[in-house]
Amino acid sequence: MAAVKRPPLPVILVANDLLEGDVVFAASQGWTRDPREAQVAEDEAQAQALESFAAGEYLRAHIVDPYLVDVELNAEGVPVPRHYREVLRTRGPSNRPDLGKQADFQI
Repeated sequence: MAAVKRPPLPVILVANDLLEGDVVFAASQGWTRDPREAQVAEDEAQAQALESFAAGEYLRAHIVDPYLVDVELNAEGVPVPRHYREVLRTRGPSNRPDLGKQADFQI
């Protein structure tokens, strides 16, 4: 079996909440809607731990479509996705800046 290709480190774990459908981020205590609280994996062992956490949460039907996203840390240490698609997922509806995560969390 071929090795799983991972994005470059550091990474965060992103998924969709199964009941609400909202984008959620793995945090130190479960899941959060706030991307600023996402747990950052800075080495391979931490990335594997996030993937193991995702597998368990998927089997318990808490989330769907979990995957790692490569990020960079801004000046405040907040993880910011490197790819445009993931930036949009952290913000919520892009056509209404007064709604979604960008309104809730001042992103």
